[in-house]
Amino acid sequence: MSETVKDRSVTLTIDGKERVFNIDAPVLPDWVEDKKLTSGDFPYDKKLGREEYEAEIEALQIELVKVQFWQQATGQRIMALFEGRDAAGKGGSIAAVREYLNPRYARVVALTKPTETERGQWYFQRYIAHFPTAGEFVLFDRSWYNRAGVEPVMGFCTPEEHKRFLKEVPRLEKMLVHEGVNLFKFYLDIGRETQLERFHDRRHSPLKSWKLSDMDIAALTKWDDYTAARDEMLDKTHIDDAPWTVIRANDKRRLRLNLIRHILTSLNYDGKDEKAIGKIDEKILGSGPKFLK
Repeated sequence: MSETVKDRSVTLTIDGKERVFNIDAPVLPDWVEDKKLTSGDFPYDKKLGREEYEAEIEALQIELVKVQFWQQATGQRIMALFEGRDAAGKGGSIAAVREYLNPRYARVVALTKPTETERGQWYFQRYIAHFPTAGEFVLFDRSWYNRAGVEPVMGFCTPEEHKRFLKEVPRLEKMLVHEGVNLFKFYLDIGRETQLERFHDRRHSPLKSWKLSDMDIAALTKWDDYTAARDEMLDKTHIDDAPWTVIRANDKRRLRLNLIRHILTSLNYDGKDEKAIGKIDEKILGSGPKFLK
């Protein structure tokens, strides 16, 4: 007796048109294929070439090694938060930053859902335990900003908890910066067809299938809810002491180069090579909520 295969097709409204998307279909629909790079007003119609990318990323990673030597000599602490749409490229960006750094002093924090004990604690408590000590570079693959995105959209927190979070988080981040922590907050934004193409790729890749969760499937019809949550988060938590750096992430190569350039440009480390760092692409990277409007 054969098993009944669940139909995971969803009907989506994109640019005023109803589209049916089935993540289990082996072939990507033409309407996704045609806009997988240019969706969401992405400013380029071609990806950055591999050779150009590899030459530039190596120069930037050499500068990151200098940053780590500087941290070890001075005790400087760096903390970077990576937020964004699902499948926006957070993990790959973190890997590009950390690739040649000493893992003893550069670590990634990617927390699972809270335990029963953690649910009874102050919301920020489980994150604070992972803050950097002297000389450390800590990269958060998602962070306390879960309470500004997935939690309110998917009903994992109350409206009151969400509202209180948006009021409290700037105070926490001000304390961090005033304590001397170099804090970076990155929001990676992608277009809708870009996200669908990446979800489809995960579904059909034996190497990436672990990245696709039931939560991702459930979120397919909640694009507008996530957009509203994103806009409110950026508006209420973009402050002078802890600004948001927003990156158009449809092209992962441009994303990684400009993200690393921003980190390097912001730090006054020994041996800094401005020529090697190059210029930030202002079409790709900007500051705060206005960048996406």
